[in-house]
Amino acid sequence: MDFSKSVSRADDLDTMMMADPLLADLWARPYSLLAPPLQLHPFVLASPHSGRLYPSTFLAQSRLAGISLRRSEDAYVDELFGGMVDRGVPLLAARFPRAYVDANRSSDELDPDMFDSPLGLPVNAASPRVSAGLGAVPRLIRDGAEIYQTRLSANDAVQRLSRLHSPYHAALAKLVQETFDRFGTAVVIDCHSMPSVNAAPDIVLGDRYGTAAAHPLLRCAEQALLAAGFKVARNVPYAGGYTTSIYGRPAKAIHALQIEVNRALYLDEERITPNPRFDRVASRLTSALERVVTIDAALLRPHHGMGIAAE
Repeated sequence: MDFSKSVSRADDLDTMMMADPLLADLWARPYSLLAPPLQLHPFVLASPHSGRLYPSTFLAQSRLAGISLRRSEDAYVDELFGGMVDRGVPLLAARFPRAYVDANRSSDELDPDMFDSPLGLPVNAASPRVSAGLGAVPRLIRDGAEIYQTRLSANDAVQRLSRLHSPYHAALAKLVQETFDRFGTAVVIDCHSMPSVNAAPDIVLGDRYGTAAAHPLLRCAEQALLAAGFKVARNVPYAGGYTTSIYGRPAKAIHALQIEVNRALYLDEERITPNPRFDRVASRLTSALERVVTIDAALLRPHHGMGIAAE
């Protein structure tokens, strides 16, 4: 999306950066990329919701604080999946928090009523995620609490999208293209966690009901996770979000598979800190993914010679 017509005066931006050094740091480095010396497999890990750096300007806008504001995080998911970097798989992780801007939403999923003036951007206010208060600039955290005390400036939304959301997806698209160019196929594993509830599975695999990934990939992931001792479900209640919808193109040999890990396995959900089982769960997850990334690449190439540039 072109945000250039909606950016405010340079002096306003300078003032924002001087008032909030952490925001300036996020603008300079909106994501972290952990890359192995050599990528060994046609897989890319993405963690859009594990960011935990909260700008002071955002905290001043919010009616929430501390743990309450962090409940939307997929806390420590980047670390949970991080063992795969040493196995030759790159990992891209947003550094900004989901409550500030959600990288697993389309940039047009915005609620115009949240802002004090017209955004000057395409807006899909009819999105069910926007209606639920969970758009690209969320109005609510996941447990339904209102984030903001007052309306935000339109420029605030523009800056969040242009300086955080857009660079994250540009980096992910570049990784996918480079992976495809190297291997002739590419798989995005979109890494998430889910709140624990009674009788919830350990892991939910989401392939958007077969539209985002080839069935052999889904089956391979399911078998590997079951063998590692996890209870696994498919697509319910999480079938995949924006990332799987835009990167999953199985007919083009590009696949996207969402993995949701039950937080009770690895996290103290009250304190939002790793629990004593964290290292063991991470090891089991890495063991399962080691099997997944060695899937026969021929199973991922239904159409040879088709690149993502055709999309």
